[in-house]
Amino acid sequence: MDGERSEFGPADAGAAEAEPGAVDPDDAEPFDPEAVEVVEITDVLDLHSFLPREVPDVVRDYLDAAYEKGLRRLRIVHGRGAGVQRRTVRTLLERDPRVVEFGDAPPGAGGWGATWVSLR
Repeated sequence: MDGERSEFGPADAGAAEAEPGAVDPDDAEPFDPEAVEVVEITDVLDLHSFLPREVPDVVRDYLDAAYEKGLRRLRIVHGRGAGVQRRTVRTLLERDPRVVEFGDAPPGAGGWGATWVSLR
């Protein structure tokens, strides 16, 4: 097959060129699973970017920071899915003495895919 064309292309075809702006894997930062993600504290926490095992700590830390910042009306977006994150969030809220009440967000704010929270 020396110099012949195979069904995959010419024998001397090189590697495909990278798309403009692509990061060379050799130049990329190594993945650090212990890296801390900094989240701006607002009245909304979206849990979609967190792993399920991170959710309890993220929610507790968020409640601490939001309370310290003086935020008293919050919305935690957990998604609709099978309801696992929703149960996790609500279990944590039931146990937190700062939480006065919570429930499903209004339809325009996530419905049952988000939980509103009222803090003392």
